[in-house]
Amino acid sequence: MAKRNQKKVTKPTLQEQYQSCPRANFFKRLGAYTYDLFALAALLMLAVVFAIVATIIANKVGLINLDAYKDTAEYLSHSGVFAAYLALVIVGFYGYFWSKGGQTIGMKAWRLRVQNSDGSNISFTQALIRLATSAFGLGNIMAFFENRNAFQDLWAECEVVVLTQELSNWKGFKGMAFMDQDKK
Repeated sequence: MAKRNQKKVTKPTLQEQYQSCPRANFFKRLGAYTYDLFALAALLMLAVVFAIVATIIANKVGLINLDAYKDTAEYLSHSGVFAAYLALVIVGFYGYFWSKGGQTIGMKAWRLRVQNSDGSNISFTQALIRLATSAFGLGNIMAFFENRNAFQDLWAECEVVVLTQELSNWKGFKGMAFMDQDKK
């Protein structure tokens, strides 16, 4: 019996699948940004509760004096440290999610992912650059044009792509480890 010449069909590697995803348009980015605002609002509420409790405790122990203020909220509203603390919470939220998995909660819902052009996660430094140059989301206006990066993506040398359903549901992403997985 003659053997058939069967061509071996190679499945693209995970890195190639990430690289082949199209760039996200303005409306998908806006949807993810809106979802993230709700998640970030909840996180900021928890951060404020923590700050209020810490301020009350500091007042009781005598580290600070709240007598000149109407209440704890007025004290915190005049505090530059409190504003810096909230900014740090926001930077930590985006920096962590973008650098560890490439997706925030809103990006996961809209199947978006921020990545380097080779499909790998961006670094925390890239996340900081991206956040600093985003102009509170206005940098996404450049994404109105077909297959274009937003302003912050150009500065951070990364891209936001729309994942396929299969890639979006895949639970095993761990940074560049996927490159080693395909070799096994």
